[in-house]
Amino acid sequence: MPTSDPQQPAATTPSTRRPPSAHDVLAAADVALAGRERGAVREVLRSLLRDEHASLASGSSPRSVAQLAAALDDRIRAIADGPRAVINASGVILHTNLGRAPWPEEAIDAAVRAARGYLFLELDPDTGRRSARFPAVESHLIELTGADAALAVNNNAAALALSLSVLARRAGVVVSRGELAEIGGDVRIPDIIRRAGARLVEVGTTNRTSLADYERALDDQRVGAVLRVHASNFRIEGFTHRPALRDLGDLARARAVPLVEDLGSGALLDTARFGMAHEPLPRESIEAGADLVTFSGDKLLGGPQSGLIVGRSHLVARLRRDPLARAMRLDKVTLAALAATLALYRSGEAQTRIPIWRMIAEPVASLRRRAESMVGAIRDAGFEASVSRLVATLGGGSLPGEGIESAGLSIRIDRPGRLHRALRVGEPAVIARVHRSALILDLRTVLPNQDDALVDALRRAGASRA
Repeated sequence: MPTSDPQQPAATTPSTRRPPSAHDVLAAADVALAGRERGAVREVLRSLLRDEHASLASGSSPRSVAQLAAALDDRIRAIADGPRAVINASGVILHTNLGRAPWPEEAIDAAVRAARGYLFLELDPDTGRRSARFPAVESHLIELTGADAALAVNNNAAALALSLSVLARRAGVVVSRGELAEIGGDVRIPDIIRRAGARLVEVGTTNRTSLADYERALDDQRVGAVLRVHASNFRIEGFTHRPALRDLGDLARARAVPLVEDLGSGALLDTARFGMAHEPLPRESIEAGADLVTFSGDKLLGGPQSGLIVGRSHLVARLRRDPLARAMRLDKVTLAALAATLALYRSGEAQTRIPIWRMIAEPVASLRRRAESMVGAIRDAGFEASVSRLVATLGGGSLPGEGIESAGLSIRIDRPGRLHRALRVGEPAVIARVHRSALILDLRTVLPNQDDALVDALRRAGASRA
């Protein structure tokens, strides 16, 4: 009968393998982790060893103490580094999954100053008494939109929910059926109305709603507000009709019911100047008779995430006093960045200083020159690259179906999805798009100072294929 050799270790199965001890890994990582709090390091190490144990149980090869020490260092550095920066070569200017609008340098500088120390957030420097919260934002919005007053909250859904909660709680909100949109993330206008404690009153049909439809709803039911929703992320075409905003405003005023318009994207420059369809401006809505107008700060406005409410002073004052407004208010860093962004519109520098407007306005000839200057280096990296005519989009639920003539690079390669993944997980990360057998890099969404980094990323991806 065979016996085991006492000189040989007992055979192990994946289920009986154990990773090295925490003590051994910490000892090996001592130099790399010098100066870090040991308690925090141990928590990360426990997570790493749990993952290693699960990996061994699934049959993976064990890692050495030195490898685990290096992995521990990588994990801690990744935690400290925070979110990874991405080069957006997708051609989608307001890419929701990539954080929408990049901030202008002025907004970044203002945010850093606000974060670094103290500032006059709610204190009047002249009187030494408590003041309105960061009044510069309200002042800028009043001047830019022609409204009587303004209020900023943490996003446009919050702006709309706050408006309807204050104006129409336990009352009806009249909305055309053609405007009952989903704004994203499975959140729909009817949901916001219900969560605001109001009752949805639908009028008209999907494609046609008349002024008489609104009149009947206002005559027959207890209504707290009329809501007009701009189709910022969808389009209904063909046999359609809805009353002009001015006519709807006249009707609402005659019935003493406030008219709220949700513009969604919130452009402060006329998109028609750049060859696109006209996106309604908040000033136009105020002049046409809307009592409150809500819109976003991080879409076409090009600033930090925020929801902006402009309109009649007595209505904005009611919103400001409501406890829900405090739950939705912005912090000092966002307020500082928002004020700096709005100031660029007032000074006439938005088109040249705000990144998304620079992207929108950049001539195609300029994009082609940038692409041509990159082709040689990309070919040297081993790729078959050419300059291509492309079509970019605004994204972010703005001007659906509208394309912007663009230019960039087309890389012909077998299995372009593999190259895209290599770029996506690389450093810097690059998001492009795949079309048929090519990887497409649209330069309209690549900041000019990122061109060299984009070439370097492709060079590294090419080297990894070799």
